Amino acid sequence: MARPLGYWVLVLHTHIPYVLTHGKSPHGTDWLCESLAECYLPLYALTARLAKHGIPARYTVSFTPILQEQLAHPDFRTEATGYLQDFIARARDDQRYFLAQGDRWKAGLAYLWERAYEAQLEQYQSLGGDLLGAFGRLQQAGAIEIATSAATHGYLPLLGRDECIQAQVQLGVQTYRKHFGCDPRGFWLPECAYRPAYRWLPPVAHDLLPAAERAGVEQFLAESGVRYFFVDTHMLRGGVPLGTYWERFPALRRLYEQFAAHYRPMQTERTPYQAYRVPAPEPLAVFARDPATTLQVWSGEHGYPGDARYLEFHKQHYPSRLRYWRVSENKADLGAKQPYTPYDAFEAVQAHADHFVSLLKQTLGAHHQAHGQPGVMVSMYDTELFGHWWREGPEWLYAVIRRVAADPDIEMLTASEYLERCPPDEVVFLPEGSWGEGGSHYIWLNEQTVWAWETIYRAEVEFLRLLACARDRADLTPYLQQAARELLLLEASDWTFLITTGSARDYAEVRLLDHARRFESVAALVRQLLDGEPPDPAQVQVYEESRVRDQAFEELPLAAWG
Repeated sequence: MARPLGYWVLVLHTHIPYVLTHGKSPHGTDWLCESLAECYLPLYALTARLAKHGIPARYTVSFTPILQEQLAHPDFRTEATGYLQDFIARARDDQRYFLAQGDRWKAGLAYLWERAYEAQLEQYQSLGGDLLGAFGRLQQAGAIEIATSAATHGYLPLLGRDECIQAQVQLGVQTYRKHFGCDPRGFWLPECAYRPAYRWLPPVAHDLLPAAERAGVEQFLAESGVRYFFVDTHMLRGGVPLGTYWERFPALRRLYEQFAAHYRPMQTERTPYQAYRVPAPEPLAVFARDPATTLQVWSGEHGYPGDARYLEFHKQHYPSRLRYWRVSENKADLGAKQPYTPYDAFEAVQAHADHFVSLLKQTLGAHHQAHGQPGVMVSMYDTELFGHWWREGPEWLYAVIRRVAADPDIEMLTASEYLERCPPDEVVFLPEGSWGEGGSHYIWLNEQTVWAWETIYRAEVEFLRLLACARDRADLTPYLQQAARELLLLEASDWTFLITTGSARDYAEVRLLDHARRFESVAALVRQLLDGEPPDPAQVQVYEESRVRDQAFEELPLAAWG
């Protein structure tokens, strides 16, 4: 078989923070159920549709360990079934309402919503509520590849102790093994955030964490058996970072402008259209995100999702919360939105699929002409973009993958398949950075979140001290495990991100403070037991509540912290 012009690696990152026992709406189980209905089930469905045509989907998808734990929990399966049944009822209520109003067009759209939720409920029930098992079987069949991530999506470069990075990585691998029955090869760095080895001084709380020689993130990945990971393009070749979240969270523009005056692009130029080796104890490769396909798909302003024919995300009909309007030509005025026309949206999907494949061929063709060999385009997106932010996204993915499968100039591969086909030989030393605005840590560490990192660092130091004192006390293991759960949840990158973007600041602050309070109470209980004091009933009560409320990682190995 002749070699193609190039290869395409599609990477989808799937993550929801721990919300299973933290309310219902909007940032509770409804958040999980919404993602299941709008993103995860449609992704599985399009993969199954492709298989019926003899086409392996060949995308690489990561599920964060904390999301794996939630999707597999029996309580979630009950919640998800009830959620889908509820939205079927809402669609039927809307049909009756619109028919009474004489609005037959919207009544017809309500019927389509009813059928969509009915189909998802049937599919979920046919899978026995075991979504992870379903995706695992797709991986076993060679259709897709599943990667893992840090345990709770902790922001690895800023964690204060190497033991805490090690735990996030090792638990990410162990949780994957628990749910998928094999070892992961790929690892999604939360927020694509990376830090090399150097003498590190914490940005805050210098009294708690003095300067120290720190290992690079790659060392923990390699030692855990990981074989590849991903970074943002600017970390390879220089230039101004794209800023994935720029358009979805306008407040970031101000933050970036403050940072931009201090930003200095790298001088070394490297192509993002090949994989590289990273110096590590074991073989480890790195891929870079392709800039051309990122904005084309992600951007609501300049990309496909902003097309006037697609379903409008922000305008909803109440109380059902279902959507009946299209983006429309006047994007700014929600009152001016026009009725959604499904066939027009379908035509837009086909046109945009054609355009995307032509973009793949154009970019990979230019690389082939310049370098004399096939390159690899790595398109990286949040899974929640497809179906949630962009309702037609799953259908677009289906159309693109079908076109690529029929095109001799492009071959779609999973990340591992590409590395087997084209093992990297060029070594790269990566700088510190992320895929946030400015390419730095600024979204997660700024004047609004300094207090959060001080809180995290205090908890990390205290946990490791208690672990060293009580490791051999089997009677204290359950208490240390619960303190560890609260620490892991406290470290999640979601809270500082939501604080900075302002999209759910109050909620994020409450969650962060709640995990800190629970950690401190359980830690105080451990100290009392270590000192032979009678346990404080109030601390015992918080511990019992914590066990019920924050129960991820049931068999939590304390050895993960070294």
